[in-house]
Amino acid sequence: MNEPYDIFIGLEIHIHLDTQSKMFCSCPARGGDEPNTNICPVCLGYPGTLPRMNIKAMELGCRTAAALGCRLAERTSFARKNYFYPDMPKNYQISQFAEPLGTSGIIHADLGTREAPVRIHDVHIEEDAGKMIHAGDITLLDFNRAGFPLLEIVTEPDLRAAEEAEAFLRDFQRTVRYLGVSDANMEEGSMKCDANISLNRSGRGLGTKVEIKNMNSPRFVRLALNYEIERQSRLLDAGESPIQETRLWNENRDITESMRRKEAADDYRYFPEPDIPPFIPDAAFIERVRSGIVELPSARKKRLIAEYALSPEQAEFIHDDAYTADFFERTAALGAPPRGTAAWIASDVRRLLNRENLSLSESPLTPEHLAELLSLIDENVISGTIAKKVLERVFMDSMTPGQIVEVQGWAQIVDPRTIGDWVQRVLAENPAVVRAVRSGDSKQRGWLMGRLMRLSEGRAAPRLAGRILDEKIAAPESEQGGTAP
Repeated sequence: MNEPYDIFIGLEIHIHLDTQSKMFCSCPARGGDEPNTNICPVCLGYPGTLPRMNIKAMELGCRTAAALGCRLAERTSFARKNYFYPDMPKNYQISQFAEPLGTSGIIHADLGTREAPVRIHDVHIEEDAGKMIHAGDITLLDFNRAGFPLLEIVTEPDLRAAEEAEAFLRDFQRTVRYLGVSDANMEEGSMKCDANISLNRSGRGLGTKVEIKNMNSPRFVRLALNYEIERQSRLLDAGESPIQETRLWNENRDITESMRRKEAADDYRYFPEPDIPPFIPDAAFIERVRSGIVELPSARKKRLIAEYALSPEQAEFIHDDAYTADFFERTAALGAPPRGTAAWIASDVRRLLNRENLSLSESPLTPEHLAELLSLIDENVISGTIAKKVLERVFMDSMTPGQIVEVQGWAQIVDPRTIGDWVQRVLAENPAVVRAVRSGDSKQRGWLMGRLMRLSEGRAAPRLAGRILDEKIAAPESEQGGTAP
């Protein structure tokens, strides 16, 4: 790259809306079923069939548009977008063109290195196509997905780097999951992303737009855009100009490849859908839309830091999932220390969830359980080491932490005589280490403490045990009872 170029990136994000049925028929909108089992004459495009609009999908689409700061349309309508694909049996797609759900939105997004406003051009709803399965020399068609309600969010070219696009996508995924409109799982196909990118010499505005398709993860979006930045930079350095085209991301070769010249709106021959009347939302519909809007992830992350004094790293982990953030706040509301709660969720709780292949919402752990466990630690009933064992038993048994401690006999021992006997035994068994500690080797003192806690099976109260250990080490040899050298 001979000189720096201005980079302009816009995204077209598609998400499957979380509805029970398809957009224009009553077939289940469900993935994973046997191919071509969730189909009917409507989603197969049979002549003479009449589509019927899914009002729940409209509500979820408007909820998303409102959360993104869009102006909701007082009237919205559908159009036929004409193009041929083998997995589109009608040879047109029912979409929106002149009157989308929402327009002129803006979202303040966490872009990694900066927080910046990203403008939303429009949010519109359409139906998805089917799925092509390539098997050797043949291609199989599965129409189960044909007709899924699909929401498309089109941003303005406000992103300035591939890394910002990746960060925006991750932030957007969190947003729609918080809103409960989609699981936004790119690997499973419920969220897709196309990227539009143009480069130009500084101060000259937008360059020639190139679209990149076939990206099914935020990471691939970053890789594809960085490849395209390098490719277009080389062309501009050589005095050439990129052509306006659609390119595919080849994840096996880590390159983009030309697919076709980029279409314009005229190429799709949009015209009004004659079988679906315009939709004019009433007051009850708008109220349902507004009631579904929640605190968005970026705002919640800031509040977690300000209200609970979490570190940015803790807040980043806690706010990533709405259920985890709710779980954390409910635990803190029960009196648990916020930073300690976040630390336990991010470490020991997450370790057990990963081991059991569970999400937090699927696990037997409740905010009440975790708050009680942390209270037992705070009140010196159990040590941190024992608390880890109690947490494991919570995942196995239907008992509370307090019940587990009582049944297992895991409460901390605070009897000085019992702890003193353990200390005496540790010192007697390790005379060389005792000499090293007396000579100033503080690391060896930690080793003795570890032996003591192991001997007590973690039940000796750590502070009391440490104080008695220090007293015994510092005592004259005449008071060691002959056990220490």
